[in-house]
Amino acid sequence: MRYKKPEKSLFVKNREKLYKLLKNNSVAIINSADEMPRNGDQTFPYRQNSDFFYLTGIEQEKSILLICKGCKTPEFKEILFILKSDKKLEIWEGHKLTKEEVKEISGIKIVKYIHEFDGILRELVLSSEYIYLNRNENVKFETPVPYKDIRFAKEIQEKYPLHKYERLAPLLTGLRLIKEPEEIELIKKACEITTSAFHKVLKFVKPDIKEYEIEAEITAEFLRKGAGGHAYQPIIASGKGNCVLHYVSNDKICKEGDLVLMDFGAEYANYAADTTRTIPVSGRFTERQKEVYNAVLHVMKKATKLIKPGNTINKVNEEVNRLIEKELVNLGLAKQSEISDKEKRDTVRMKYFMHGNSHFMGLDVHDVGTKDTVFRPGMVLSCEPAIYIEEEGFGIRLENDILVTENGQIDLLADEPIEIEDIERLMISQ
Repeated sequence: MRYKKPEKSLFVKNREKLYKLLKNNSVAIINSADEMPRNGDQTFPYRQNSDFFYLTGIEQEKSILLICKGCKTPEFKEILFILKSDKKLEIWEGHKLTKEEVKEISGIKIVKYIHEFDGILRELVLSSEYIYLNRNENVKFETPVPYKDIRFAKEIQEKYPLHKYERLAPLLTGLRLIKEPEEIELIKKACEITTSAFHKVLKFVKPDIKEYEIEAEITAEFLRKGAGGHAYQPIIASGKGNCVLHYVSNDKICKEGDLVLMDFGAEYANYAADTTRTIPVSGRFTERQKEVYNAVLHVMKKATKLIKPGNTINKVNEEVNRLIEKELVNLGLAKQSEISDKEKRDTVRMKYFMHGNSHFMGLDVHDVGTKDTVFRPGMVLSCEPAIYIEEEGFGIRLENDILVTENGQIDLLADEPIEIEDIERLMISQ
């Protein structure tokens, strides 16, 4: 484990919060993530299911959590099932968690091996009325791959068709939206590592460097600082690539006079940071680049103040759109008459700014929550305005991570250079 283990009290709290939301006489089942096949006999690096980690702190595959409310056997209130290791398995794959280690990480007192799961599940299910099942309910996510939660739901509903089934995802979404102080500290650490990587990049970028070399510098700093790696596939886009929202090939040469837009974030203890910076390959912005950059930065500063209790993503997006439209007029990219026309302004703006300003963050970089979720203290969101000018061959996006507080907000990436003067000074002084 590269990171400092969170105290088990965090996971105990998280399970207790969920337990209180469950109906009486129910059993909830939360599966670990699948090991995903890559090719041949290889699998992708393992990443735990975010809900499972949120409730247990366990990162090992082939694990299942049962939470039983109102069960006849009180000691079965919560049980964690894990893989039973043996010498042959550990020779090939290394150490697997023992029962005592699992208890220490998760705070769960009853830990059993996975081969005991079916028998205990049957006992708990037949003494319960409700069964809670989990699955990914992210509105932007749909996959033809029948992952573990989908397969398990089909199997259990065939075995126990007369029970009443409930969705766990809405309950876990409500809980995960509000970060505990320990979670905020983990996100801060991810942001700190991300900021460190950006400082490395400022001293590394120069004309004729390759985008993937910049990615390599970021990756090296993430690993050096104890991050698990990238929270998402990094975007290192130079030149016209600035205007491609999800550019991930990262294989072009950064040319003098161009900008390089970098969207990246460290993952620390499974919690994500997410930043975007746009910097000049040569170390100095042109006057036009400065104009557009300062316009985006001006919007960002105003947008950050909108991320406060009582607001929503939809409301923030609406206000940010109006701010962007004013800047488009100032930059000569739109006419005031077009912006004043409510039927035309969206079409005009969408040419230069076609995505939202914010998304929730946490165990997933695009974390649980909807665009109509009302902001409350403890939520973390991105703030990422942009202006993309394809006809001029460049675009600028800036992004920081904002913690909602009772009195407003805290910028978790406030220490990461963003002013033109600071970026040029740090790049030229290398």
